Amino acid sequence: MPTKFTRREWLAASAGAAGAAVLTGCTKLEPVVPSRVSIVRAPAYDQTLYDTVRRVIASQGLNVRGKSVLLKPNLVEFEPESSINTHPLLVHAVYEGFRALGPSAIHIGEGPGHRRNTLDLAEAAGYFKTIPRFEDLFVDLNLDDVTLVRRAHLFSRLDKLYLPNLALGADLLVSIAKMKTHHWVGATLSMKNLFGVVPSGVYGWPKNVLHWAGINECIADLHDVFDRQFAIVDGIVGMEGNGPIQGTPKHAGVLVAGKDPVSVDATCCRVMRLDPFKIEYLRLASGDMDTHVTERNIQQIGETIAAVATPFETPPDFPHLRLEMT
Repeated sequence: MPTKFTRREWLAASAGAAGAAVLTGCTKLEPVVPSRVSIVRAPAYDQTLYDTVRRVIASQGLNVRGKSVLLKPNLVEFEPESSINTHPLLVHAVYEGFRALGPSAIHIGEGPGHRRNTLDLAEAAGYFKTIPRFEDLFVDLNLDDVTLVRRAHLFSRLDKLYLPNLALGADLLVSIAKMKTHHWVGATLSMKNLFGVVPSGVYGWPKNVLHWAGINECIADLHDVFDRQFAIVDGIVGMEGNGPIQGTPKHAGVLVAGKDPVSVDATCCRVMRLDPFKIEYLRLASGDMDTHVTERNIQQIGETIAAVATPFETPPDFPHLRLEMT
């Protein structure tokens, strides 16, 4: 059986023993292992993406030899020319980058919440045309066999989750998200992308139970359940304004990646000039001390945030998210 790691061990392996200290309670000091987040320029969806993604993976010290990997893009609607879906060329670049590392198996999986015909959606988004043997690699997570997962603590009003076996069994779940604003939670990035692993075959379309149970809380729950993740956020062309579907394309020309989705998403927010401390699910998942949201606890490699910062228009109900320039 492949070796399983806890989230703490997974993050510690990426940063070694380096760490700051956080005061907890009144007197106890606990070390904080800085999360490494890669920020790289990627101006267009072209062939240079393959080398860019390879370098991002190498910079994070990922070792998946002999292990199973599940790539989870964001597929939402039948609009291939829009910025709604994760671009298929990026998904293929990520696939090739991980395939070169010698995993035992690598799949692409998604469970859209809006559309039942997932393969038709993938074809309309250009996945069949761009990714060779796509149908052999792809699993519809809405229809996969499921396992009942109970946790001692859940943030949401759910007391259990039924989740697809392919996702639960993966040694590494790679969230290939789109950098978008979101009219209900402010921003949708790598963590919100995990709504696509919740099977509509159990919860129905469009998975409204996750909204009724608390959308921010369910995002934090899914982050907690899947404790071996790697996040890559597609900010080459994202979406601003009334996202995640009806917004406006926004070119940021950047990829943001790392082993800690909270730190990756907090960094994306800063790139978008949104305040990550005002994104509720980030604070829930980070804990009382906001450890993985606080910038000093994030080791940025590659570009600086200031060098790639691109202000995104906020959703109509979230003007307070604007991060003021300093």
